[in-house]
Amino acid sequence: MNIYTKKQRWKWLLFIVAIIIVFTSLWYTTQLAQTIANDEKQKVKLWADAVQRKAKLVKFTNDLFQKLQTEELKKAELYALATKELNSQSNQISLFVLKVLQDNTTVPVILTDNEGHVNASRNLDSVIANDKQALQKELELMKALYEPVVIDVYQDKKNYLYHKDSRLFNDIKIVFDSLIKSFISEVAINSAAVPVIYTDSSRTTVIASGNIDLWKINTPEKLQFAVQMMELQNTPIEVDLGEGSKNFIFYEESGLLARLKYYPYVQFGVIGLFLLIAYVLFSTARKAEQDQVWVGMSKETAHQLGTPLSSLMAWTEYLKSTGTDESIINEMNRDVMRLNTITDRFSKIGSQPTLYETNVCMVVKEALDYLKTRTSKNVKYVVTIPDTEIIVMLSVPLFEWVIENICKNAVDAMDGKGEFRVTIKEIPEGVSIDLSDTGKGIHKSKLASVFKPGYTTKKRGWGLGLSLSKRIIENYHNGKLFVMHSEENKGTTFRIVLKRG
Repeated sequence: MNIYTKKQRWKWLLFIVAIIIVFTSLWYTTQLAQTIANDEKQKVKLWADAVQRKAKLVKFTNDLFQKLQTEELKKAELYALATKELNSQSNQISLFVLKVLQDNTTVPVILTDNEGHVNASRNLDSVIANDKQALQKELELMKALYEPVVIDVYQDKKNYLYHKDSRLFNDIKIVFDSLIKSFISEVAINSAAVPVIYTDSSRTTVIASGNIDLWKINTPEKLQFAVQMMELQNTPIEVDLGEGSKNFIFYEESGLLARLKYYPYVQFGVIGLFLLIAYVLFSTARKAEQDQVWVGMSKETAHQLGTPLSSLMAWTEYLKSTGTDESIINEMNRDVMRLNTITDRFSKIGSQPTLYETNVCMVVKEALDYLKTRTSKNVKYVVTIPDTEIIVMLSVPLFEWVIENICKNAVDAMDGKGEFRVTIKEIPEGVSIDLSDTGKGIHKSKLASVFKPGYTTKKRGWGLGLSLSKRIIENYHNGKLFVMHSEENKGTTFRIVLKRG
């Protein structure tokens, strides 16, 4: 098992653990939020039930008030009938009539003749009763409040009995009005922190509101929208105050409850963002560390190669002087120059190389000519190169390294026997170089991993060749290197794309 496979397994293991932690936290937070939401719903339900009970109490009080008002009217009418009986021509006046007249100690009344002159009054303030002007004003007030009770005296003469509400009745009315105001205040203010709108029967006039921004209900259109949204959440509470029409209380979930619903998802997003940032920072740090390792290793390799390379150059000069076969000396010189190029390559890792305008076709041809003599004779090289020059910006030593790495990987994949085909073509972006072999191919699941450090299918090697090649093409030459096509047991095609110089 190679290092990359192990690393992938560790990544997946850590990812699964992270997912378990995230979803456990999300589940717990969701349960907690749901518990709080249920508690708040229960509080709102209790509030709504209390409002309904108080509305019934207000209605009962109003009904009682209406009955009391009716009873006072009947008392005034009874007093009028008793007065009529008293003024009749009959010589016998029943004790019942006298009792009715005496028992009226609460309802203020004024008796007038046809012409509106006050004949008698009862239950008025003594100051008003003894002042003609005040008495007249009181009469006008009674005329405005209720229709008079007409008393036929004799022939066409009539008396008129005017009355108004008693002090007891007025005191009860004040208490009732206070109860109504208190009820509305409790609906609007003590609403368990939920948004509330209290409207009339038409649902178009706001009597009171609480815990809601006024700009949301400051126009008829906005009010209707708000009322409809609230009605979708909760059935409005009907308030019957006994006046022949019903008012409505609309309410919805509190802002806290609404936020609690989305809190788990916000938490999930925050955790996900944190993990993403942590992964990016970790990957960046790891990549920077790898770069430092590669640069250090490359420069140390170049340094270590320097001493034996100098020695080899001296030995070739010595062999010349001893009359050794010239062809052997030339081949040795070629290898020494190759070692010198390799040393130059390693020394350039970590620093930006200088690019020159170069005929890429010639560079590829020379690199393959050198490799042909140093790989298996059973490998057939097929090279398709245009006759015209294709000029691109290259660092020749580094670019030759890429060709060499891909070629050696292809020979290993073919076990030293097969066909290695190189095709150079001009394309709109610049030039493409396809390098194909007839080897083992790459499994689809591994295509994304072939350029990562440590990936290798060989028993020896560090798996850095393709990773360095991709870095050289994409970072130093601003080009592209990728697997164009691969099929198991049929071969692989790598493509290099470079821009024109």
